[in-house]
Amino acid sequence: QVQLVESGGGLVQAGGSLRLSCTASGRTLSNYVMGWFRRAPGKEREFVAAIRWTGGRTYYDDSVEGRFTISRDNAKNTVYLLMNNLKPEDAAVYYCVADPRRLVGASRVFSSYHYWGQGTQVTVSS
Repeated sequence: QVQLVESGGGLVQAGGSLRLSCTASGRTLSNYVMGWFRRAPGKEREFVAAIRWTGGRTYYDDSVEGRFTISRDNAKNTVYLLMNNLKPEDAAVYYCVADPRRLVGASRVFSSYHYWGQGTQVTVSS
């Protein structure tokens, strides 16, 4: 069992930055895929970014490519999402997710992930 705890959400003006953190406990994350999804009011949950714990390969949705950066700290068992140049449409609850079984690539489907956190709110004012 893996527990995921997110932090770092908040209110920021458009064009500003936030860094989300997700700390995992309960298992080592070797060969895991860690990721972030988000859900805005009235919308479906959507893929944002993912990273393979071993090797560090990253994956992004087109809407955040070039603005967001996902990274991990092995020693802290923590994955980060640095969000730059935030836009009002980035406002959502952001969820950290973990997939222990994927051998290649990273899924962009939420149901493929076995663990997820409680979410952290990101609000962007225009």
